[in-house]
Amino acid sequence: MYKLSVINLTKRFGFRKVFTDISFELETGRALAVVGPNGSGKTTLLLTLLGGFRPNKGTVTFQEDERVMPAETIRDHTALVAPYLNFYDNLTAEENLIFFSAVSGGRVTGKELTGLLEQVGLAGRGDDPVGSYSSGMKQRLKFAAAILKQPQFLFLDEPTSNLDNDGKKMVFDLINGFKSRSILVLATNEKEEQQLAEQVCRLDR
Repeated sequence: MYKLSVINLTKRFGFRKVFTDISFELETGRALAVVGPNGSGKTTLLLTLLGGFRPNKGTVTFQEDERVMPAETIRDHTALVAPYLNFYDNLTAEENLIFFSAVSGGRVTGKELTGLLEQVGLAGRGDDPVGSYSSGMKQRLKFAAAILKQPQFLFLDEPTSNLDNDGKKMVFDLINGFKSRSILVLATNEKEEQQLAEQVCRLDR
């Protein structure tokens, strides 16, 4: 069982307050939707949880079986899907996935890659350079990269961005498949996406 505990988290940039005293607790099988208007700090909150920003106050604790996880191991258990993440356009989809798997200390077989690409609706496109992909195809590939890690903590920032209806269904199916064995944190203003979560954190601009 994994747990994410956040207590009185506060983040400022200079004199500008982004969010104040955010607290919540999630266990495996639970999801949180972070909602709020544009500029309210949804992305900043996700990146602060992941250690990309240092909070001005408060704590973020990742736990496994009631034991606090060492900071150096957290990255191995987390994955992020977000519009601002990029691939190497000159590499193929399969080459990108192989590279990101190796960076995370893993190895992936050709059969696994084929199955993964099929799962996100990119069957037969693994040998194409990512630079030839549409924005929706790149978003699908981001989910493939996240699934590849089999993360215990999955962070999603605008997860259906750039996706058509088929792509959105794929995302919802993946999220529902992960929910039983992962902790999910979604930053979104989409009603459909909010319904995937049992808890809501509302931010004000």
